[in-house]
Amino acid sequence: MRQEKFGVLLVNLGTPEAPTSSAVKRYLAEFLSDKRVVDVSRLIWWPVLNGIILPISSPRVAKLYQSVWMDEGSPL
Repeated sequence: MRQEKFGVLLVNLGTPEAPTSSAVKRYLAEFLSDKRVVDVSRLIWWPVLNGIILPISSPRVAKLYQSVWMDEGSPL
């Protein structure tokens, strides 16, 4: 009987400069604007990103960062 092996790859793709909504918004905008991250037509993606994702996600994600942020900065 052959067992399958699994691996986990952890990658740090960056972090915002601060645990604030504006810093998280800048970070997410840069990250999610990369065509290698989101492979969708820009005509569709830009309105979704700027009109829905960034305004809604940035404050929520900033609160999550605030809960783990350290005096030295991001724990990542």
